[in-house]
Amino acid sequence: MLMDMPTSPVHVIGAGPAGLAVAASLARRGVRTVVVEKSADVGASWRGHYDRLRLHTTRRWSSLPGMRIPRSAGRWVRRDDFVRYLESYARHHRIELAAGVEVFGIDRPRPGDDDWVLRATGGRLLRAGAVVVATGHHHTPYLPDWPGLDGYAGELLHASAYRSPAPFEGRDVLVVGTGNSGAEIAADLAFGGAGRVRLAVRTAPHILRRATLGWPSQAGAILCRRLPVVVTDRLPRPVGRLLTGLAGHGLPRPATGLYSRARAGSFPVVDAGLVRAVRRGLVRPVAAVEAFDGGKVVLADGETIAPDAVIAATGYRRGLAPLVGHLGVLDGDGGPLVHGAETHPAAEGLYFIGFTNPISGNLRELARDAPKIAAAIVRRQADEETARR
Repeated sequence: MLMDMPTSPVHVIGAGPAGLAVAASLARRGVRTVVVEKSADVGASWRGHYDRLRLHTTRRWSSLPGMRIPRSAGRWVRRDDFVRYLESYARHHRIELAAGVEVFGIDRPRPGDDDWVLRATGGRLLRAGAVVVATGHHHTPYLPDWPGLDGYAGELLHASAYRSPAPFEGRDVLVVGTGNSGAEIAADLAFGGAGRVRLAVRTAPHILRRATLGWPSQAGAILCRRLPVVVTDRLPRPVGRLLTGLAGHGLPRPATGLYSRARAGSFPVVDAGLVRAVRRGLVRPVAAVEAFDGGKVVLADGETIAPDAVIAATGYRRGLAPLVGHLGVLDGDGGPLVHGAETHPAAEGLYFIGFTNPISGNLRELARDAPKIAAAIVRRQADEETARR
């Protein structure tokens, strides 16, 4: 459905996969769209990921609408290949990118005016017929408020600053957190020459293979999404027992079912070397971090260690409050109350994409959401145009 809209352009905030997918979907419907990105180019957060990163989702289910990831990238796409794909995607769809422009706040349309106002870099006020927030699920690095952290004398960095094991060769490193980032960084260090690697575990994770006998874990997750949780919790157990068996190495299987945990926001670890590293003794699981004491780290079981470096794979916050917190569209955890093609009654014309972390794969789901958002924006603008006549 192609339409020439007399309104201000739609503004998409963020030039990651979610923002580009929406912009391309709108362009295919004839809607002028401007993608506003505070960095110099598309895919900024992906460029900053560690060197060994590969997608945990298959190439087939990681492509964005209107252009597939090339077969040359392989089944499990490397970080650099995915960044090149995003660059090609933006060129292919002729996406209008306003790079180096940061949006600090979004204000509601004034009475009698349909346009949103975006407060941006340099005092700019950008008028938008609709706004799509696509700033990313992993926006602001998060560090827990550990006792003694301010006085810690050792080296501490968030996982977002980790690139490769080279700076840690021969050194004693503690990785904190057993999500996918923590698990991959620990394995990367172990096989990359670190002298000792310990992994601080607060809650034992579910660990899955990327694929079993050629069947990707993502495919199982897609099939199981609509089954009862009591059923889906049981399905991965036989494979999990064969894969892990790490209880004797300090990493027991969790008591809670995989899908129950996933629905509560705890994503399973897709194994990229951690199991092998733990079995070989190259990574030693230890208790959770309780506090810092000078140059030492106090663990929950009372053990005190003095690593040369601590890498905190402790997650991210969405960072939406400064942008839209005053609009009443966020929940108690700072996430959007509505997502995808839905728009909140208090903020009609404001959309959010990419802020969920589904077990079926974030890229797959945002690729499905983007055309729905575009269609909703076209319908809304058509209704407004009809009302003006």
